[in-house]
Amino acid sequence: MSLRQLTVTDFRNLKTINIEPGDRLNVFFGDNGSGKTSLLESINTLSLARSFRTHKQKNLINHGSQSYTVFGKVENDSSSLFSVGIQRSKNGEGAIRVNQKNLTSAAELAELLPVRVINTSSFLILDGPPLERRSMLDWLMFHVEHEFYGVWKQHEKCVKQRNSLLRHDKIDPLQLDIWDDELAPLVRRLDTIRSRGFALLKEEFYSLIKDIEGLPGQLKLHYSRGWDKESDICVYLKQHRERDIGLGYTRHGAHRADIRVTVGGLLASEVLSRGQQKIVICALLLAQGMAFTRYTQRRCVYLIDDLPAELDLIYRKQLCSWLEELGSQVFVTGVQSNELLESWPETTEYKLFHVKHGTVAEVTCST
Repeated sequence: MSLRQLTVTDFRNLKTINIEPGDRLNVFFGDNGSGKTSLLESINTLSLARSFRTHKQKNLINHGSQSYTVFGKVENDSSSLFSVGIQRSKNGEGAIRVNQKNLTSAAELAELLPVRVINTSSFLILDGPPLERRSMLDWLMFHVEHEFYGVWKQHEKCVKQRNSLLRHDKIDPLQLDIWDDELAPLVRRLDTIRSRGFALLKEEFYSLIKDIEGLPGQLKLHYSRGWDKESDICVYLKQHRERDIGLGYTRHGAHRADIRVTVGGLLASEVLSRGQQKIVICALLLAQGMAFTRYTQRRCVYLIDDLPAELDLIYRKQLCSWLEELGSQVFVTGVQSNELLESWPETTEYKLFHVKHGTVAEVTCST
């Protein structure tokens, strides 16, 4: 899976660009504010119909323009090309098109070009809310387990309905029984799927961290299902009903699932240095890609914003070695091209692009 052509118009500070990325490493260098992150955002938008920095589409439109367009040609693993286009206007209108046909769901789009992002926000995986870690499992199982998305959507709807009922002034216990009975099997199924995803993620993660110099040996991953592991969820919901009524929301269940990363029983975010945290986060995201490839025979695309940030040369070389072995297409940004290229094995094939004032130009280079 790789992006063969990228055309961007009026996206952030990118007025008009048209590039043909290489199928392995693509290096984008230039001054801060030149548009490097915007370029990665545009690729993420091509994959998910949204940015990794904001959910406000208006913020993505170039100042003075009325809309943005991102277009790409994607080569799948059978070497077939298909076109993907995203357009959004300030008036709220937009379109998602694949091979000239409109899509109604961003989920359909996400299946076509799986993308993983490594940037400063990735630290939320360790020190952010459970949603950040739970979404790692959900991304993997969305692509690996065909049943997952339907179960997840039904589950989210049931939790929302139950929470709405819990906030009523007068609550009919029989109505709560109905929603508990509908919610419980979805929670069990979602937990089963996530547990399987966690096993896949953990196996790949442990295979990576054994190669990292300087990390404590007690680094572990733990999966929390979101309620007492000894209790059936239907019984658990009924036992904690009065507390849920008092809170006005469902406190326990699959929507509270989490992954904990610990060192000697303590949270990794409280023990590891900033650089150690980032290489652990990178290992988790690479483990996702490895599990994805193992079970789908496809490769996701990696977007790495400001590669040198928080990583010394040893850790950068470790990350780049993993990516080289994984064989994924990679888009990486930084200020200095030599600082970016020195992190990769000398045999790595790459394309080099200079980003300046919202323009992107390929630089002739030798590999």
